[in-house]
Parts: sequence; C-alpha cells; structure tokens
Amino acid sequence: MLDKLLQDFMILWATIDPIGTMALFTGLTAKMTVEARRKTAFKAIAYASLVLIGSIGIGQILLTSMGISLLSFQLSGGIILFLFGLQMVFSSGSSEVEVDAEHDIAVFPLAIPATATPGAILAVILLTDNHAHTITEQVTTGLVMLSVLLITLIFMLLSGKILNVIGTGGASILVRIMGMILAALSVEFIIEALKAEGWITAITL
Repeated sequence: MLDKLLQDFMILWATIDPIGTMALFTGLTAKMTVEARRKTAFKAIAYASLVLIGSIGIGQILLTSMGISLLSFQLSGGIILFLFGLQMVFSSGSSEVEVDAEHDIAVFPLAIPATATPGAILAVILLTDNHAHTITEQVTTGLVMLSVLLITLIFMLLSGKILNVIGTGGASILVRIMGMILAALSVEFIIEALKAEGWITAITL
C-alpha cells in the first residue's frame, strides 16, 4: 500500500507539476494585487480539482462506452506520459504565455492545461482503474491527488518568496528532474500493459 501511495504521489506530482505551475502563475499574475493573486490561485485549483475528480468519476465509464479497453488506454497513456516527461526535460522553461484579456486566467491556462494537464487526467484514470484497484485504493489515490493540488495552491500563494529563494534556475532543474522520474514511471505503465516484466527479468538474468 505504501508503495502505491508513493508511486501515485510521484506520478501526480510530475503530471500536475506544482513547480512549473507556480512559475507560470508568477508570470501571469505579476501585475495583479495581492488579493487578486490570492483569488486567482484559489479559483484555478478549484477548477482543476473539478476536472480531475470528474476524470476519476466518469473517465473509465466514457472509455467503456466508446469500446476502449483499459489495457489499450494504459499503453497509450504510458506512451503519452513518456512524451510528457520528455517535454518537461527538454522544455525551455519559459513562463511567458499569451492570454486573451477577455479570458479568466484562473480557467485558462492556470486550471487547464497548466494544473489539470492532459498527463494528469490520463494518470488519474489509470491510477483508479476499477479492475485493478479496490474502492479504498481509488479513494486513497483521490486523496493523494487532492494533497498535490493543495501543495500546488500553497506554492501559488508563496510563489514570489519561493522563486526568490531557489531562483528560476533552481525551478528549471526541479522541473527537469521530475520529467525524468515521470518518464521512468511511464515506462513501468507500458511494461505492465504489455505484461513484459517476466521476459525482461529473464533477459537481465
């Protein structure tokens, strides 16, 4: 159980990417008042939570209704998460984003796709597979997800102070490390989907 908790936390941390979201939030809200930044942070996390909770609740139902097996989704999801991890490793680290003035930045790009990323949506569906995990494990995964979102909110609220301490270079290094971890974890998804663990073990022996 502890291993699953740790794996879930690492996957959700890497896909939600609190460090990268904090950097983006800092850039987009630099000209806002302290109160406006606070409201934007809470709204962004609230919207992202609704999207990810909805993905846990109906994601697998939608896949089933479309005739897509969880095995196929796990394989494709693993590949996409791997590419997502590579993007984190090789990204430029820029937090400058063009945003239409008429749009609420708490919704786009902060909630979607910065916090509730495509990778995070894929991850929560895979990590709460009804056929592989009990209700207790699924609820636990949901709580882990909410804890990562809470950390993301705290980072947003403290974004100015944190970036002053670690600097943009430190934030960039952390994002790349998490990208490498996510790429490794995504390979585990692919190996499990292909049931390849047995012959990989045999080859290494």
